[in-house]
Amino acid sequence: MSNRRVVVTGIGIHSPVGLGLDANWQNITAGRSGISRIESFDTTGMPASIAGQLDGFDPEHWMDRKS
Repeated sequence: MSNRRVVVTGIGIHSPVGLGLDANWQNITAGRSGISRIESFDTTGMPASIAGQLDGFDPEHWMDRKS
């Protein structure tokens, strides 16, 4: 096992249930699921065709690409 440091701060909640605290709380308390059929790529031959996906999330908006 390696001893690598990882620190992520201030990004907030980004989950399959919603983007942001308010959306997550509203959807969780309404009993909505974040699980859906994968439509962003072909899942033929893969062991799963459903997943919790982050729709509308662009990581480059929140984080700089580091080399």
